[in-house]
Amino acid sequence: MKRWTQIFKALANINRLKIIKLLSGGRALNVSNIAGEIGISLNATSKHLIILSNLDVLDGNGREGHVFYNLNPKMPPDIKRSVNLFLG
Repeated sequence: MKRWTQIFKALANINRLKIIKLLSGGRALNVSNIAGEIGISLNATSKHLIILSNLDVLDGNGREGHVFYNLNPKMPPDIKRSVNLFLG
């Protein structure tokens, strides 16, 4: 039950949904790129990325002094179903 609460809480935030939608295009983006695209601060973006990463929704890879995020191809099935419903 706690897991589902965490999932729904994470996916109930409009900015986190915007991040998922943005990254569903297949591009790996860093915090600055994501913040600029969805129009929120770097600090807020970082917090959202941490929440999504902790649920294994996102995968982050460091290069060129930045962490680039994309949707995790090994996302847990329960979360993947919810994300796919959102993405349509």
